[in-house]
Amino acid sequence: MPRFSIIVPCFKVQGFLRECLDSVLEQSYRDLEVIAVDDRSPDGCGAILDEYAARDDRVRVLHLPENVGLGRARNAGLPLAGGDYLFFLDSDDTLAPGALRAMADRLDEAGDPEVLVFDYARTYWWGGTRRNALAHVLAACGDAPFTAAEHPEILDLLMVVWNKVYRRDFVEAGGFRFPPGYYEDTPWTFPVMLSARRIATLDRICLNYRQRRQGNILSTTSRKHFDIHDQYERVFAFVDSRPELAGWRPYLHRKMGEHCLDILAKPDRLPPSDRREFFRRTAELFARHRPAGEPVPAELRVLRGPYAAYAARRQGARAGRELARRAARARGAAAGRVRRGAGAVRARRPLDPRLVVYSAFSHRGVLGDPGAVYRKAREIAPQLRGVWVVRDEETAARLPEGVEHVLLDSPAYRRVTARAGFFVNNVNWPGSLVKRPGSVHVHTHQGTPLKYMGADLLDRPGARFGVDVPQMLRRADRWDHSLVANPHSELVWERAYPCHFASARTGSPRNDVLVRADAQAGARARARLGIPADHTVVLYAPTRREYVRGGHVDRIDLARFAADLGGGHTLVVRLHPSLAAGHARGAGLSELHRRGVVVDATDVPDVEEVMLASDVLVTDYSALMFDYAHLDRPIVVHADDWAAYTASRGTYFDITAEAPGHVSRGYRELVSLMASGSWRDEESARLRAGFRERFCVYDDGLAAERVVRTLLLGEEMTGPATARVPAPAVAGDVLASR
Repeated sequence: MPRFSIIVPCFKVQGFLRECLDSVLEQSYRDLEVIAVDDRSPDGCGAILDEYAARDDRVRVLHLPENVGLGRARNAGLPLAGGDYLFFLDSDDTLAPGALRAMADRLDEAGDPEVLVFDYARTYWWGGTRRNALAHVLAACGDAPFTAAEHPEILDLLMVVWNKVYRRDFVEAGGFRFPPGYYEDTPWTFPVMLSARRIATLDRICLNYRQRRQGNILSTTSRKHFDIHDQYERVFAFVDSRPELAGWRPYLHRKMGEHCLDILAKPDRLPPSDRREFFRRTAELFARHRPAGEPVPAELRVLRGPYAAYAARRQGARAGRELARRAARARGAAAGRVRRGAGAVRARRPLDPRLVVYSAFSHRGVLGDPGAVYRKAREIAPQLRGVWVVRDEETAARLPEGVEHVLLDSPAYRRVTARAGFFVNNVNWPGSLVKRPGSVHVHTHQGTPLKYMGADLLDRPGARFGVDVPQMLRRADRWDHSLVANPHSELVWERAYPCHFASARTGSPRNDVLVRADAQAGARARARLGIPADHTVVLYAPTRREYVRGGHVDRIDLARFAADLGGGHTLVVRLHPSLAAGHARGAGLSELHRRGVVVDATDVPDVEEVMLASDVLVTDYSALMFDYAHLDRPIVVHADDWAAYTASRGTYFDITAEAPGHVSRGYRELVSLMASGSWRDEESARLRAGFRERFCVYDDGLAAERVVRTLLLGEEMTGPATARVPAPAVAGDVLASR
């Protein structure tokens, strides 16, 4: 008996069907059967299904003699299912890699609940991906199984059949089946969820929900949308047959009203001639099932009046929104005039040579090089007033105690930026910030560059998607000083940003903590991160990819990698900052962290803490390797897509030929390096020594102090800042790809 019976109904999806089936059959978890139902599809679906069945005995095909529709096609597959759990997969959607393994592990952990609800991501025909906006509900429900009454918020998720798996004996005992018509998921999902005594959640993206440009039946104009009324009649009939569910009637009554009005509000759902009838039938259904004594929510009271009142209200709402937009534009224009006037007044006030304004990573807090400079300034130059620009109140709440701050684009922000003598940032300031004569802008960058930056992106149209390079350079024109950590960086920044700044050979302030770390720094960092002191800690830090929309590619199966590392190891994962809020973590990382399989260190504010806690860095092409080299610990470069990466983004040199350690070209090679201990052999040390000699030139642990004394206070300070650039050797690297 397989663990999963995956029922896949098929009708006119020949262009997507292979991708769907491959996503199932290529899962690392193999204990499954596929029951593919050919709903008398007029295209090549039937032949494709037969082809897959011929080469994989886990696939069974049922050819229906006539077209019966999605719901009844699913029903036709039910008698053939022999698995512990049923999974209804639409034939144009796909499973995410590792999804079935994650489901199976969660089912075991939860003790075989009746229903497991998992997360999904919408994948658009134009290449975009967006995670379910209510994904937080899955985590909020906790680890233990529950009922819908205990966590009613679970019903706020999209009420569809395909974001859940169902224990087969529970479905059979309940007699659950799909009705004909549109919205067939409604009279399945509500009865199932309300009946289940043990529901569990999996906070992981397991399914890619394809958003087709055309072909979604619920987005077509048709009278079939009237089916929604019959479907809710079935829901109420089910509740009436189960007295213990009577308390759900007010909720379902409200949900039905909202659902029907949502359909009516969409202009592409109903022919104009049918809208009045749809409203009337909705109002009749709403009145018929209204629970006695229950008040009608304000937003649904329109269903108690005539269609003309509803239409007038809709028209009035549209007119109101247009008036509001015009008013907002007028207010914005007036506010702009006021700001310009106030700005002109502030521009006549003298600059404050003791006021330093800081920002890091697009106003995300006291981080990176600016954070290190700020902390050192408070220590050795308390006469300087440091003010941080943060993007919102939530970010402000996370600032360390005593940090003065202003919100971006607030009146306080405009006041301090108009008078500040110094600006320190690792990202360009907004274009609206006008550099006053006499003010000094210090740009710290975000590390040593491997990939193309600035003007060099002009030769890489894919890499500069969404990036306005001329605007970037106009903002860089405000720089007075560009911090560099090595000769390579100095040459690259002057080439990539052809602006009038001076390169400051200070070193990278954020790396001071790495250079000056004592023997116990790693142990202290591990303790703060909850990592066993005696474990070998592998830090995996992948970068983003420009050759895929969204930037995230699963190059390594994290669960498999953690298992292959074996006992006595901890795998720590640090995603690129640009991927921290996207769907990458929902694709498995968050769930693996919850289960203790890996440690997700993406949100640890200071990446230096994570580096100190580790014994070895495994990365692809992340600039983190240049910082990590200061620890003189092993580095492994996993370059399984180097050709695609360098072709799309462009790089200043071949990291696989001039690596800081061993290079793996595939997963098996990576695991072999780790298992054999080669990752820390003499060759690894030799490669790392050459890398350090080239890229750790100016970092001596005094970089932050050097910035404060020389650039903010105007003092003199000797050290790596006097080093000479060995131009011939490095220039060849930088210019080789041009």
